[in-house]
Amino acid sequence: MALWTLHGDGRRVADGDVVEPQERLSWPLTIGFGIQHLLVMFSATVLVPVTLTKTTGGDFSVTTTLLFSGIGTLLFLLLTKGKVPAIIGSSFAFLVPAQNALIPSGDGTLATPAQIFGAIIVVGLLVATIGLAVKSLGANLIEVMFPPLVTGTVVMIIGLQLAKPAINNFHPAHSASLQLNSVAVGSVTLAIILVLSAAKGVFSRFAVLIGVAVGWVVAAFTNNLDPNAVRKLHEDPWFGLPKLTGHVEFAPTSMVVLLPVVIVLIAENVGHVKAIATITGRNLDKRVGNSLIGEGLATALAGWGGGSGTTTYAENIGVMAVTKIYSTAAYVVAACTAILVSFSPKFGALIYTVPDGALGGAAIVLFGMIAMIGIRIWADGKVRLSDPVNLVCAGAALIIALGDFEITYDTVTIGSVLWATVGIVVLYPILRRLHGRTHHPDTDEPAAEQPNAT
Repeated sequence: MALWTLHGDGRRVADGDVVEPQERLSWPLTIGFGIQHLLVMFSATVLVPVTLTKTTGGDFSVTTTLLFSGIGTLLFLLLTKGKVPAIIGSSFAFLVPAQNALIPSGDGTLATPAQIFGAIIVVGLLVATIGLAVKSLGANLIEVMFPPLVTGTVVMIIGLQLAKPAINNFHPAHSASLQLNSVAVGSVTLAIILVLSAAKGVFSRFAVLIGVAVGWVVAAFTNNLDPNAVRKLHEDPWFGLPKLTGHVEFAPTSMVVLLPVVIVLIAENVGHVKAIATITGRNLDKRVGNSLIGEGLATALAGWGGGSGTTTYAENIGVMAVTKIYSTAAYVVAACTAILVSFSPKFGALIYTVPDGALGGAAIVLFGMIAMIGIRIWADGKVRLSDPVNLVCAGAALIIALGDFEITYDTVTIGSVLWATVGIVVLYPILRRLHGRTHHPDTDEPAAEQPNAT
């Protein structure tokens, strides 16, 4: 039995049609969509180990991170039975707590890299355990904890909190000349993506890939590629084995530092699955447990091998929203390509030469699409924006998330996204109960009439 059925003749998709997760196009087109997914997630995935290496002096390997991103994606797709199209990449939720633990202070460091890898394993196993609990308790648990108002707000937060990195790529804080060059490349990329997205035919499906490629070529011909990235491209060998850590330690201090990441990963995962369900038109609540298990095991596996902690990527949800190609075959291609790239430092360096402006231009569209998916969840769930509880809960959560509100205690930093997500998940049902609504309170369906009500 074939893993995927061919969509139509496999060579074209009619305007308005979608390619379902269990379908695929011809392999040349599927490979193209897979590479598009890899390009979109590549920069953020390699940025985590690069940042940790630069800020802590440790040795966090980019190729190892790519290897476990590919393996983690294949594991995730296997555990979700190909029903949840998503890709696994480095999670920024691990970045700040890991930096706080690894950067030397007056008393030395709180943890060693080996202890951080051990803590990543523990975080992953905790997420997987919670996934098992969700799977055993049923999808009703997700409906209770994440009604449309909460889910839509969390998805909007995921998209909107990515606005700053998108603009930072589009308009980097460097010299005026570099800013101008980056904005020019980003504007070309953005314009092409917008025009192609509104066009008909196969070009609209490859809008992101074509836009980034053209921006890349424009930057190359105008001598605006990062010279360090170009130098690395010339110096790196064609073939090299990913560096596995071979040494992991479990220390209570490092585990405590990374513990808040568990909540972030769960909130992100549920939000991503809900967003995917919305754009694909499928109810994936029964897959949330497997999704958490897959992400948790992928994270634990990455920690064991010396990779970065992982998460499902919102960026690629934006790609699906633009292209309407939901085929998990494209994600298998992206995963296998990531694994191959991990054995070729030169090919990885080639992708790393993609200019920031091109990535920023694409990110503006993709991250904006994610935020709009949150609004679509509200609309599909018939969320009543005239309801004061809905207004105050969503409004407060959005402001907290976008205001970069964070609290640091000792070495543990709890960021704005976590505060906003936990806040709305916990406070919404409490305020709803206080408000006295009992029948579909956050939708347009009216509450039951009360006798002698005035």
